[in-house]
This record gives sequence, structure tokens and C-alpha cells, in this order.
Amino acid sequence: MRVVEFGVLGSVAAWDGTGEPISLKGPRHRAVLARLLVARRRVVPVARLVEDLWGEEPPADAVGTVRTFVAGLRRALEPERPRRAPSRLLVTEGPGYALRAEPARVDAWRFEQTVAAAADLPPAQAVPRLTGALELWRGPAYADLAEEPWARAERSRLAELRLTAVERRAEAQLALGAAADAVADLDAHVTEHPWREDAWQLLALALYRCGRQADALSVLRRARQLLREHLGVEPGPRLNRTEQDILRHAGHLDPGPSGTAAEVWAQASAAYESMVPLRAGTRLESTAGLMRDLAVTGGGGLEAARRHRAAAVAAAEQLGDPELTARVIGVYDVPAVWTRSDDPAQADRLVAAAERTLLLLPPGAQEAARARLLATVAVESRGALPTGTRPLQAARQAVTSARRLNDAGLLLFALNGLFMQSFERAGLAAPRDRIGAEITEVAAQHGLFTYEVLGRLIRLQAHCATADFTAADRQAAAADALAERHELPLVAVFTTWYRALRTAATEPPHIGESAYRAAAKSLEGAGMPGLEHGLLPLSLLCLRLHHGLPVTADPHTDWGPYEPWARPLLLLAEGRDQDAVRLLADVPSPPGDLLQEALWCLLARAAIQVDDRQLMRRAQRALEPARGELAGAGSGLLTAGPVADHLDALAAALAAHAS
Repeated sequence: MRVVEFGVLGSVAAWDGTGEPISLKGPRHRAVLARLLVARRRVVPVARLVEDLWGEEPPADAVGTVRTFVAGLRRALEPERPRRAPSRLLVTEGPGYALRAEPARVDAWRFEQTVAAAADLPPAQAVPRLTGALELWRGPAYADLAEEPWARAERSRLAELRLTAVERRAEAQLALGAAADAVADLDAHVTEHPWREDAWQLLALALYRCGRQADALSVLRRARQLLREHLGVEPGPRLNRTEQDILRHAGHLDPGPSGTAAEVWAQASAAYESMVPLRAGTRLESTAGLMRDLAVTGGGGLEAARRHRAAAVAAAEQLGDPELTARVIGVYDVPAVWTRSDDPAQADRLVAAAERTLLLLPPGAQEAARARLLATVAVESRGALPTGTRPLQAARQAVTSARRLNDAGLLLFALNGLFMQSFERAGLAAPRDRIGAEITEVAAQHGLFTYEVLGRLIRLQAHCATADFTAADRQAAAADALAERHELPLVAVFTTWYRALRTAATEPPHIGESAYRAAAKSLEGAGMPGLEHGLLPLSLLCLRLHHGLPVTADPHTDWGPYEPWARPLLLLAEGRDQDAVRLLADVPSPPGDLLQEALWCLLARAAIQVDDRQLMRRAQRALEPARGELAGAGSGLLTAGPVADHLDALAAALAAHAS
């Protein structure tokens, strides 16, 4: 199903999976879409839509007009949907319509989730998460529908949540010692919203911690005056207490000794800003390096890193210096363990940029620069449908160069690319374990802890494939220990899902289902849509296959990238055999990634049910090399049970025909 992103934090908008705007026709179409988004996946009766669009005096053909608007929206949002096929996004249900958008696909819902999750995070993680959430705002919520009564409550609620997020971020900045950063944000905040007493108090505290006691007291006096003039109230006890504490230099206001990490960062940033020319290529290299470090902070940090990295690469290409571009591309050697890209379109652009730069580099360019571009091609081509042998060749060339140069960091980057290209067929858990073991050893020897975590997670996946959960437990524990020591929050996502997999593989199905649902919460706000999208429903479907339970699913479930391989089984469960047969006739082979064995098992079971012998043989050939593994467990996330069980079922079905 086509990926559609919805935006209401500003004017109502929609974008396709590449970020291109989707034309939503006229203002009434936007109003219908907005009204359905306000309903948050619930059904809005047609009668309510008519009332909300036209009030007490609707036109005679109002119901028909609403249906015309809905039809227009469906064509815009799902242009590839076959004629007369039911919509899976803007659905008809009972007396009205519902928009079944996933929470991660609506900016306001994503904003809410991130703000809620940040409340439980330490300040160092909360600041980038809240910053990323606030960057989602393009203007006032539902800006083009400000006068609509039905939008008023939602607009007010979101506006209040945004103000709270600004203040929570300021609190976290103060906790980190970044008082100067907090001052800039809070000064504008209180100017626009003078009734926010907490904001005034935070601004005064931030100024005091910057050594500006007089300004802090002036701010408190201004707050008192504005509250009296505009609201007719006296400042609350918190503001009064803050004023007294500042006057007497209360000890608890002191942020701590000088020389904190935050102060060092602020001073170094200021020196960099003043000394490095604005348009220098050095800035682009520094940006890419910062994005590499930002990516491992998770959530908003990971999303921001992807966005700014792409911008840095584009800017470097515009300068016309291929060696600079090579450095900007190659410095982003962030370890990657999941074989689906979070942003496939951006990954394609990065691969294209790397290939262009390889062609433009002069003959005497450093071998290491070429190797990093080759490693980038291999890593960013992850999980693609068959694209030839280029990515695997690039990975092997990068590894060869790294060994020749005796460059540990480059070798780890290249081995990461080799791992991403180690899925040319099923059943390759053992070679991947060897890659993971080398990454772990080299990284530990050179103190490269992010890559040591990668090696541990790769080995965890390989042990899961062979059902060696004792060995997998050791890798998970080691990865968690490294993550805690070095503040790597995303690691817990993978180890949490691993433990859910282990539970699903060893406990009754209802316990496994609970474990998967609990694990899914770890992905909320993690900034990894390539991992999150469709994973929970796929894990539950595989769980049912593993235990021989009937296939069931909410018809409105978004299966994300797994739709082509899950849908036939769902249609068969609904008794729509002919529809399943039609889908299976053109179904592509699963992509070469960590879930290929699981997806082949879905196809195998569907092929058996519809007696599709050609597809059964395809599945049999694909799965035979993995006979000794657990289907899908090589992902470290889910399993459809032993591959051997699915192969035996295929063999029995084919033998029945032969006899």
C-alpha cells in the first residue's frame, strides 16, 4: 500500500513516500480530510460531515457532494488502487467514513507520542527528542481551518501541548547546563505567551545561570506587570520564590561547577562559529561527523541526522569538489543492523551520489576515500529487491581495501556493508555470525563501541536463527551493557524485541503475543520507521503460523512493506480464495533481507492452500538451504517456527499430486 504522510501542524497537507506533496483539490476536500483526522481513526457519520461542512443550511445534494469529496480524496491518496477495489486508507464503515492512518504517519499524532515518551527520558535524550517533535510544526495546527468550530478544541489542545513541549525542553536544557540555549527559546516563548508563569520562571533561572542576575530580576518584574495588566492576577508563589532565591543567591540555583560538558560544548561551538568561514567545506565535513554521532542518540536525533546528512551531501556536490563530497559521504559510518532502510528514497539518492563521486574522483585519490564510498553503496543498498551484484561487489572491494590499508574503522564500515549484502539466498546465518564475530573482535580491540554493539547484535541474530538462545542471551546482555555505559538508547529496542522472540519461541502463543505487543511499544518515537512499519502485525501472523492457529487480522491493519506476502493468507482466511490466487500469480520473491525466510514461509502456506504447485516449488527451492533454521528468527525479532516444518508441509502437498 502506498505510504502517505499527513500534516496538520500547519495547513492541512499530505505527502507521498518520497516527500512529494499530494494535491488535495479544493478547501472542502481538505476540510473533509481534516475532519476525519480530528476523529483519530474513528468513523464520522456522513450526517455529521454535512453538518460540520455547511452548518444548519446544507445544500440539497450535500450527501452526494460529500461522497464526491471522499472519492476525490481516495483518488489522490491511493492513485494505484484498482477501480472498484475497496480503499484501505479512507474506508467506508457503517454510516460514514474513517481515515485509517497509522499513528506514525500523522505529524500531530507523532508529536504527541514523542512528547509523552520524552517525559520519562533523561535530559540528554529528552532535548533532541523534543527538538525533533517541535520541528514538526509548520504553523498553527489546522491553520487553514481556524474558524471551524469542530477544529477548535483540537487546535487548542495541540497548541497547549506544544507550549508544554517548549517548556519541558527548556527544563531539560537547564538540567544539562545549556542555559544559554534555553534563554533564546524562552525569550520568544514568553513574548508570545505572557500568561505562562512556568515559562517566566524558567527564563529567569536560565538568565541567572548565564551570570545575568540583573536580567533575571528584570524578567520577573516584567512578568508581574504583564500578569497584572492582562489577566488581573498576582504572580504565583513559584515566581515569587524564584525572585527571592535569585536575590539571595540560593545555592540550589547554582547549576554546578564550571567546566561541565555543556559549558565546554558551548564554548567550543562558539569558537568554531567565529573561526570557521561560513561557506567552508570544513563545515560540511563537520556537519556530517556530527550527524554520525547524533544518529546513535535515537528518536528525533536519528531522524534529524538522516535529514541533515542528505542536505550536507547535496551541498557538497554543489561545490563541485569530488574529494570533499567523498569525505562528507564517507564520514557517516553509522553502524546499521536492520536490513530495511528508514527512508528508501533518500538511500537511493545517497547511493547515486556515492556512485557519481566514485566516477569523478581523480586517479590519485586516496584508496580509503574510495573504499568508504563503496561501503556506503553496500550499506545503503540494503534490503533491496534484486538489483544485480553491484552492492555485493562494492562491499567486497571495500573490505579488501580496508585490510590492505590496515584501517580498523574502515574495515568495520566495510564489514557492515558486507553484512548488508549477505542475503543472496536463505540460510546464511553462519556466514553472518562470522562477520559479526570479526566486527566484535576488531571493534573491542580499538575501543569502537558502537561497532562492538553491532557485532553483538549480528551474532544475536545468527544464534536466534539456529535456536541457540543461550548464546543469544549472552550477546544481548553484552550489547545492553555497552549501551548503558555509552548512552546508546536504540540498542534496547533490539534486545527487547529479541526477548519477545525468545518468549514467542518457547512459551504458549498467548504469552508470546503479549511479549510482542509489549516490545512494539519500544519502537514508539524511536525514529526507525523501516523497522517499525508493519512489524507487529507480521510478528503476530508468524506466531499463529508457528503454532498452527487460524489466521486472523483486523482488515484495516497496515502491513507496511510486508503487504504483498501477508495479504494472500489474509484473503484465504476471509474465504476470498480467487482473490488470493490472483495475488499469488504475480507475487514477487521476498527481498534479500533478515525476514526473507519468514516471508517465503507465508507464501509457502498460501501456495499449499490454493494448490499452486509452481509457487510451492519456488518456495521449496528458496527455503531448502535454511532447513536447519527457525524461519525469520535470523532477524532477532520474530519467528514463524522451524523452516523444516514448512518444507515438510510443502513436500507432503507436492507428493500428494505425484501420487
